[in-house]
Amino acid sequence: MPKISSPLAPIARTFSDIIHAFVAAVARLDKSLNPAVTLNRLRSHNFTRWDTVYIFHFANATFWLTLMQDPAYPKKLAIPILYTIALLIPFTSQFFVPATPVFSWILSWYSSRFMPSAWRPSISVSLLPTLESVLYGANISDILTRFTHPILDILAWLPYGVVHFTCPFVVAIFLWLFRSKPTLHLWARTFGYMNLVGVLIQIALPCSAPWYELIYGLTPANYGMKGSPGGLARIDALFHSSSYTTGFTNSPLVFGAFPSLHAGNATLEAFFLSHFFPQARNYIWAYAAILYWATMYLTHHYLIDVVGGACLATAFFYLFLPDEFRGPAALAPPPNLNLGSGSGVNGRLRNKYDQYDLEDPRAAALNGYGGRGGVMLSAREFDTISEPSSEEEEDITYRSPVPGATSFPAGVHDSAAPMLASAPPGKNGAPKGVAASTRGRGHRHTASIASLIRGEERGPEDGWSPVAGSFPVANGRGRVD
Repeated sequence: MPKISSPLAPIARTFSDIIHAFVAAVARLDKSLNPAVTLNRLRSHNFTRWDTVYIFHFANATFWLTLMQDPAYPKKLAIPILYTIALLIPFTSQFFVPATPVFSWILSWYSSRFMPSAWRPSISVSLLPTLESVLYGANISDILTRFTHPILDILAWLPYGVVHFTCPFVVAIFLWLFRSKPTLHLWARTFGYMNLVGVLIQIALPCSAPWYELIYGLTPANYGMKGSPGGLARIDALFHSSSYTTGFTNSPLVFGAFPSLHAGNATLEAFFLSHFFPQARNYIWAYAAILYWATMYLTHHYLIDVVGGACLATAFFYLFLPDEFRGPAALAPPPNLNLGSGSGVNGRLRNKYDQYDLEDPRAAALNGYGGRGGVMLSAREFDTISEPSSEEEEDITYRSPVPGATSFPAGVHDSAAPMLASAPPGKNGAPKGVAASTRGRGHRHTASIASLIRGEERGPEDGWSPVAGSFPVANGRGRVD
């Protein structure tokens, strides 16, 4: 009776893959709490010129911590102290070291509110709408906000006000579960530096958003003005809350319209998921497209801001993407994760190393875990244990498929005698091409393939037929001349 698969089987299989991937990811974690391990790793680390970037992070953190007024001194000293402790403990350092660019961005964004006005450039309120009209022939964001509806408000709020804050964590979790460690580090590095550069551009080139034009027109702006939730105020009214009004009113960067980091983050997430999880390409780019529209519909960005953020993300993705991840290696799973055949969550077919439970030597350096990371045999170990010993050596000249039949049929031996006699002797005295059963190197072989090809059409009169004298031939299947 054929087996009827349940419609919930794919969902159950997906959850099973996620559980197995989570167990494997936890097994890969460094669970040590000893700071001496971190210090030993630091002593043995081979420093390169790329490590000098941490000097920049140290200087950047010192600058913004000095300007920070809330929390005030000495409470704000707890930030560098706790961060240093997190770097010293191996269990936490494996997360905090790769995330250093992300923390540097958050610190810069938050402390920018404390920068004195005398240090800041003047705010532009006409640059973005003018550029939009010149480049696109009209104020696109103004056109998109002329008609509003509660359904459209919800459709714009979900990607802009909910998914935007959760999607970076989702990307990081999936990379941690289903891809090699360097891909997660690549995501943290690219995401952090892109947002850090975006914030620095917003500080150096302050521009007002469309909501400012709707409220104040093109009148000059100053840094004492509060922010506005724009179209998200309708979401607060719909849910009888004030979370978005409070958050955007007290935003550290009120005049940070260009570039749109909402659009930049969505674009970068779309690039990463479509590159490392090709099966998610259509869904993630659909999300990005809706978010592009939502930024303008909610009066938080002009179209030029969206284009600027998307271009920034594109540049950072291809600038940071290493050559080894530009091919099939981007789909390589962690070394201790094998979800079986088929594409599954991993989205790839099993290669020969997966099929025979071997470690892929090409992924050893790529995964960056050190050691084997599992119980699989390496290719070198497999070759070693597969080498036959002297006790296993046997004659490969003829091997009958019938147990006990180890000699040539008389006809074959007689027909081959002239050729064997005329062959030059080998190293062990036997004719060349004939291996001794007790000396020299041998191999384990099955019956000759040549003896199996169209065997039912051959007979002893054809010159040789090792299988003719061993295999019984059924009635009616013999050779017909």
